[in-house]
Amino acid sequence: LLPPAAGPGGPFQLLSRLEAADNEVEELGADIAALPALKSLDVANNQLKELPAALADCPRLKEANFRGNQLKDKRLEKMVNGCQTKAILEYLRAGGRGKGKAESSREEARKKKREKQQKKDGGDGEQDELEEASKLLVKVLHISENQAPLVVKVSQGVKDVRPFIVCCVLKGVNLQPGNSLKRFLSTQTKLHEDICEKRTAATIATHDLQLIKSPLIYTVQPPDELKITPLGRKEIKAKDLLRQLHSEAEEQRKQKKRQNVSGLHKYLQLLDGKDNYPCLVDAEGTVISFPPITNSEKTKIRKETRDLFLEVTSDTSLQICKDVMDTLILKIAELNRVTLENKEVSGSDNESDALHGPVNLNPSQNVHPVNLPLVVEQVRVVDTDGNLKVLYPSKTDLTTVSSLLTVIR
Repeated sequence: LLPPAAGPGGPFQLLSRLEAADNEVEELGADIAALPALKSLDVANNQLKELPAALADCPRLKEANFRGNQLKDKRLEKMVNGCQTKAILEYLRAGGRGKGKAESSREEARKKKREKQQKKDGGDGEQDELEEASKLLVKVLHISENQAPLVVKVSQGVKDVRPFIVCCVLKGVNLQPGNSLKRFLSTQTKLHEDICEKRTAATIATHDLQLIKSPLIYTVQPPDELKITPLGRKEIKAKDLLRQLHSEAEEQRKQKKRQNVSGLHKYLQLLDGKDNYPCLVDAEGTVISFPPITNSEKTKIRKETRDLFLEVTSDTSLQICKDVMDTLILKIAELNRVTLENKEVSGSDNESDALHGPVNLNPSQNVHPVNLPLVVEQVRVVDTDGNLKVLYPSKTDLTTVSSLLTVIR
């Protein structure tokens, strides 16, 4: 579509609008990314078969019309007929027929990192039978087997803010003995630092299932209307909470004499410029999660927590959510085994450390056989019309941790 002069430094550098509808265009070249000022693109009713991933690298592209092209990627073809430009560009960047170079390299780095960690945790592969016998057990409870499966509805507004969410229920966790609660919270913090890339790739939220009023809705609210009772704080509006956190981050930077705020606060920037903020709301209208910022005190985990509602959100990709959830379940299973094998005596973890919140425990069930599997209940994420968006765990989920986990499906 573009001539060679469209490259860097060419006369098209200030081009903000490109209209080429009904022109029998067969291909959009990768040079499209060399148009830094491009805001509007209309290539409807042409002969395009593919859309280049380079489109996702156009920094100012806000409006694009690809309708009327017979695209090879049928899912993408449906998207161009019904989705906003941002969703299409995200699909090209993180999925689709090709990924943007930056995202592709990040995905590859994440994959190598996970594989390296799994290899480290899994040993050298010797004594296969012994390793198989020592694997952690997790049983999947399917929707059809559950009398009251939990469902999360997703509103249209989240697709422009933080579109990806994966949820499940995990039953059989024992946080009662010794320092098990503190270890659980520490593990979650480490996952936020590592695989979640300081919450910039994904954010984990863990809730007490017994304290959740379903059904749940994943939606958006304006910053001056969204109210939450953050962990360890009083109820506050989202815009005021962000202002406080930014102030705390700046104060920490000054105290430590750093040039920039610490990595722990980089996730605050993910909401900069957003007209609406993402939130998970229960049946009573209470915001129980405000990703990537905080959970609510209402569903905070305590030592008595027994059954967990797990939530992972991202503005990057669905696969990242699933990979993080796989790892979270593995780590919780490992912690559960350590607790049971060590037969720790009930201790006094400091509940003020409870940064996120899942479920209540039956005192008569404090002791369990070490080989008793955790139960993972499937949770459906649906749109407002009830159409399925995500089911976790599906048949293909939990495969990233299969070397350490035996899944009974």
